[in-house]
Amino acid sequence: MPAALAFPGLEKAVSSDDFPRRETLDDPAEWTGFSRPVAGRDGWWESYLSISGMYCAACSLTVEQVLCGLQGVEGVQVNGATATARLLWQAGVSRPSDWLRTLQGAGYGALPAGDMLSAAPRLQAQRLLLWRWLVAGFCMMQVMMYATPAYLAAPGEITPDMQALLRWASWVLTLPVVLFSCTPFFSSALRDLRHRRIGMDVPVALGILIAFGASSVATFDPASRWGAEVWYDSVTMFVFFLLSGRLLEQRLRDRTAGSLEALMRRLPASVERQDADGRFERVAVRRLVVGDLIRVLPGEVIPADGSVTVGESRVDEALLTGESAPLRRAPGSTVIAGSHNLTGLLLIQVACAGPDTRYAGIVALMEQASVQKPQLAQMADRIASPFLLLVLLASAGAAVWWWPVDPAHALGVAVAVLIVTCPCALSLATPAATLAAAGALARQGVMVRRLQALESCAAVDTVVFDKTGTLTEDRMKVVHTLTPSGVDPDAMGRLAAALANHSLHPLSRAIADSYSASDVVLTGVEEVAGCGMQARVDRAPGLLLLGSTGFCGMPAGDRQARGPQVHLADESGWLASFELDEALRPGAAAAVLALGQLGCRVQLLSGDQRNAVNQLGRRAGISSCFGEHSPEDKLDHMRGLQQQGQRVAMVGDGMNDGPVLALANVSIAMGQAVPLAQAKADFVVLGGQLSAVPALVQMARRTRSIVRQNLAWAALYNAVCVPLAVLGVMPPWLAGLGMAASSLLVVLNSARLARAPKRI
Repeated sequence: MPAALAFPGLEKAVSSDDFPRRETLDDPAEWTGFSRPVAGRDGWWESYLSISGMYCAACSLTVEQVLCGLQGVEGVQVNGATATARLLWQAGVSRPSDWLRTLQGAGYGALPAGDMLSAAPRLQAQRLLLWRWLVAGFCMMQVMMYATPAYLAAPGEITPDMQALLRWASWVLTLPVVLFSCTPFFSSALRDLRHRRIGMDVPVALGILIAFGASSVATFDPASRWGAEVWYDSVTMFVFFLLSGRLLEQRLRDRTAGSLEALMRRLPASVERQDADGRFERVAVRRLVVGDLIRVLPGEVIPADGSVTVGESRVDEALLTGESAPLRRAPGSTVIAGSHNLTGLLLIQVACAGPDTRYAGIVALMEQASVQKPQLAQMADRIASPFLLLVLLASAGAAVWWWPVDPAHALGVAVAVLIVTCPCALSLATPAATLAAAGALARQGVMVRRLQALESCAAVDTVVFDKTGTLTEDRMKVVHTLTPSGVDPDAMGRLAAALANHSLHPLSRAIADSYSASDVVLTGVEEVAGCGMQARVDRAPGLLLLGSTGFCGMPAGDRQARGPQVHLADESGWLASFELDEALRPGAAAAVLALGQLGCRVQLLSGDQRNAVNQLGRRAGISSCFGEHSPEDKLDHMRGLQQQGQRVAMVGDGMNDGPVLALANVSIAMGQAVPLAQAKADFVVLGGQLSAVPALVQMARRTRSIVRQNLAWAALYNAVCVPLAVLGVMPPWLAGLGMAASSLLVVLNSARLARAPKRI
C-alpha cells in the first residue's frame, strides 16, 4: 500500500540500466528510506518493495517463492492487489541489490517502496496504460462499425469484394491493438512461459493470438477452410474491456493507497531550525534531533513531534487522527508530525523526530497491513496456477471435440473458452473489497493492522469496553450539581469556577473546565492546603469557600456522593455541591447506542470498584458492567463469552489490556494511549473517537457483503458461461464481453467501499 501499484509497462521503466542505482541500495545509509530495524533482533531489517509486472494471483506466489530462496531472507509477504512485497532479512548475509537482480531474472521489476511516490516510472506507466486503452477503444469502435454489416445483412447481400474490403479495413485497425495495446498481456505471458509457469495472461494472450491469427488467414486467403469467419471485433472488444478493467483497478488502488501516499508525502523535505547564534537556517528534516527549536510557517507541515514554545495557530490533524475540525495550538500545546499548520507562525521544540514520531508509527502500521492478504485471497493464490492449467486443457479439449465438425468453428470455441474462463473476477473478489475498505477506514483515522481482521469483525456480536482510557478521558468532570431550592445551579457553577481558576488542584481544574467563570471580582484569594479555596466577593462581608465538607462547615455524611465531591458555601451557609467523576469520552453514549442498533451486545469490563464502574456504565448506556476484575479475571471473562459462542471485540487502551486484547476475536486499541508500533491490536483508532467503533463494525459487515456478492457473481458467471463456451453457443466476442464485464462489475462493486464509512 505505500503507493505500490502494479502498472503495465512499469517493468520497462525499471530496466537493466538501473544497475548503478541498484548497487547504491546496499549502502546502509540508504536503508532507512525503505526499511526499518526489527525490534529485538540485532542485524535484522524489515523492507518494502514495489513490484511491477504482477497481473494475477499466481504472480504473488511466484514472487514470494523467488525471494524466499535468497540467502539471508527469512520471510516474504506479497500482496498482489497492491503489488507490495515485505521482506524480513539479515544485514551482512542478504543485500537489496540481490533482490532486485533476482526479481528481474524472474521477469519482474522492483523499486524501494518509498521511491515509488516520486518516481517518474509510475506516472509514465499510468500514461502508457491510458494510451493503450484509448487506442484499443478507438480501433474497437471503427472495427465494430465495419463488422456490423456482416451481422445484419442477409446472405448474398454483401458482395465478396465489399466483404474483403471490410475485412482488410478491420485487419489494419486491429493491428495497432495487437501490437501496442496488447503488449502487457504478451510480455507477461512470455515471461510466465519462459519460467515454466502459467499466469492469468497466458490464456488471454493465447486467445488473442489465435483469434487474430485465424482472422488474418481468413483475410489473406478467403477461399481457405478458415475463410468463413473473422473475429477482429471480438479481439478489439476483448482488449478494450480488459484494459478498462485494469484501468479501473489502477484507480481503485490509487484511492485505496491514497491515505498512505498522502501521509508519506506529508512531511516536508526541509525545515527552518535555530542554530547556536539564534538564527534560523533551513536543514533537511532527517537532521532534526530532540531538543531542536524549529520554525513552522503558516501553510507548512509540522515535521516532528514536539511542543509549541511561541505562537498560536490552528492545526489540521485530520489525516492522522480523523479529527475533521482544525485544533487550536498555543504555547505549551503538543503537536504531531504530519499535521498541517494553517493560520499562524509556530516555534516548536522537538520532542521526537524521525522513526520515533507518531507519524512514523502510523506509516509503519499501514505498510504492514498493505502486504497482508485475507484468507480467501491466499487460497486464490494457491489455486490460481492449477485452475489456469485446467483452462488450457478445457480449451484444447473443446477444440479437439469440435475439429471434425468444423475446424474454423473449433478455433472459435477454443478462443471463447480461453477468454471466458479467465479468473480475473475471482482473483479480484476479496482483495479489491478489503483494500477499498481499509483505505476508507484510514481516511477516518482507523488503522487496519490485519486485513484478515475485517472478516472477523463482520461476525462480531459482543463489544467489550475497558473503562479507564477507553470510555473515559484522563481528567475529572462535574457530572451533577446540587443546590438549595430556588438557587440557580449554573450561577453557582460560574461562581465556583471563578474561585477554582486560582488553583491547580485536579478537582478545581475540573470545575473550572465545566463552567465559564463569572465576572465577579475576588479579593484575598487563598488556597488552604488539603482543604480548599477561600476569597472575598467584591466588598461583601464574609468569605466564599470552595472545598471539602469540613472546610465548608457542612455536617459529615451530609449529601454523600458515590464519587469525589466539592462544596461551595458562604457565611450564610451551603450554596452548592459538585459531584465529580471521570470524564466520559465525547460520543461514548452515542457509540454504545449505535452498537446496539447494529445488534451488538455491549459490556464494560474494568479493574476499578464495582460502584464506580456501574455508575460510569449508566452514564454511557451500558447495562452489563463488571468491576474489580484483575487481568486474570478479564481473561476468564473473555473465555466465558467465547465458550458461549459469542464473537467478541475488545476495545482497550492497548497498554494494560494487552492479554485480553490478544485473546479477543477482534481487538481495537484507542491509539492516543499507546505507542503504535507496540499496539497488539487488529485496529487502532488514532483520534480516540469512540464513534469509530460502530463505524468499523458497519464497514466490516459491508465488506463481507461486498465480498460475498463478488464471489457469488464470479461463481455464477463461470457456471453459466463456461458450459456455453464449451458447447460452442457463445461466440468469442460475447466471451470477451462477458469476461471483461465480470471483472468490471467486481471492481466497481468493491469501489463502493472506498467511500468513507458514515459515523453512526
